Amino acid sequence: MMRFLPVRAGALLVELDGLDEVLALMASLENDPLEGIVELVPAARTVMVKFDPHRFHSDELIADLSLRNLSGLVWRHAGPLVEIPVRYDGEDLQEVADLVGVTPQEVVRRHTACEYVVAFTGFAPGFAYMVSPDANLVVPRRKTPRTRVPAGAVALADTFSGVYPKDSPGGWQLIGTTDLPMFDLDREPAALLQPGSRVRFIDISTTRSVFKPTAKPARIAKGPTKRAATIEVISTLFPLTFQDEGRPGLSAQGVSVSGAADKASYRIANRLVGNPPGTPAIEITLGEVRFKVKGHVVAALTGAPLLASIEHSDGSKSSVGRYEVMVLADGDVVSLGPPKRGLRSYLAIRGGFDVMPVMGSASRDVLAQIGPLPLVAGAEIRILPAPRSATVSAGEGEPFLMPAVGETARLDVSLGPRDGWFAKDSIGRFLEQEWTVSPRSSRIGLRLQGEPLAYREERELPSEATLPGAIQIPRDGLPVVFLTDHPVTGGYPVIANIASHHLDLAGQLPPGSRVKFSVFPQK
Repeated sequence: MMRFLPVRAGALLVELDGLDEVLALMASLENDPLEGIVELVPAARTVMVKFDPHRFHSDELIADLSLRNLSGLVWRHAGPLVEIPVRYDGEDLQEVADLVGVTPQEVVRRHTACEYVVAFTGFAPGFAYMVSPDANLVVPRRKTPRTRVPAGAVALADTFSGVYPKDSPGGWQLIGTTDLPMFDLDREPAALLQPGSRVRFIDISTTRSVFKPTAKPARIAKGPTKRAATIEVISTLFPLTFQDEGRPGLSAQGVSVSGAADKASYRIANRLVGNPPGTPAIEITLGEVRFKVKGHVVAALTGAPLLASIEHSDGSKSSVGRYEVMVLADGDVVSLGPPKRGLRSYLAIRGGFDVMPVMGSASRDVLAQIGPLPLVAGAEIRILPAPRSATVSAGEGEPFLMPAVGETARLDVSLGPRDGWFAKDSIGRFLEQEWTVSPRSSRIGLRLQGEPLAYREERELPSEATLPGAIQIPRDGLPVVFLTDHPVTGGYPVIANIASHHLDLAGQLPPGSRVKFSVFPQK
């Protein structure tokens, strides 16, 4: 049976009876695709359907999905089988054997005797949730998660098998290790395992040779053919990150969208200097930056208001406002003060920065650790030549009033998909109180302080897909608002989702500001 849970305009969560039904729905939509669907993100018992709201209404989508016959459908990828060599030396192998009621040797035999299929991805880029009806290895997560699980750890939890792609915290039961990289940026696609992939685990515990991935030659950047303009970071309060439109459509690899936290301000910065859409800009958090120009550049600042002053090479000084074009000469030093409102500012330079994209984007994803490294004091970055056909935009202004410490910003939300997990008085308190943004917030998410909310449900929620703007409520009852670098899937109930038109405003909320949520009807 299907249940349809609202998320926000352009997204719908389909809840099914179990993983078999999830895979059957994926098979149905693969065999008979519905035009207008942008992306599907499967999970343990749900499928997140992202669609173009201009193509059809959610009611039309629900009507189509409700009529699909899922009986007998199995989602299988037509690609080659992936074999993963494993040394069965995990710390929890004996505990897993005790939980299942067999010997460690029997655990290894069962794990290697069957074929797995990747049901969905999440948690981290390249982390695949693999299932097999023949494995018969069902174990609970550890009561106390480890603070560090090494990359390559082969693990079990519930009915799933998985391989940690990088060092990270984790609560799965560890049964072995592999040297086969699950996520490699030099590979296309970067994630070795994607939904629908078939997998077999190969026991190499008794072999003398140890599997090692083939070494790749280092990529060497070509030097400039002529002297290029640069900017050198003299000092900065926080590391500076490159951001652009992000990496949409890569949920199947466990990669979130990322990109500028305030895309409206980022786009205006590029328009002011005549850059094409999607040109990387620098995202500045809380100002306090000084940089020196070598050569001649044209720049613009947008987003959180910063006081910008220029120390010219001849000793003179001048100031420049936001949404104004700065013409900077060789030797000029630009100093940016702290913003009085907002959190993030954007520096665009005509021609753009000479930065290598990763997975199609120059955005730095702080959770996945994907993208060009942040800039710190001493870093120098080249500026690319500007296209001759570039057209600058005039008359640009602030897209919205930037929020300030101590003031209350109002954010429109759509309740769901898991508002039913909370008591009615908790829903009321969620909407009625003013929440305070915690200093522990980041590009991954805003942590809010206030009166905690209480669960009505005591059971655990299986991991399911989330969107930027999803408001999760962990067991402590305090909301976490996912921003651009959020995990693809989450294990806590989402009480509401911020409306798309307020995502940029959420990305500008500084610590100490307050936020109040208002229900916004979906269309």
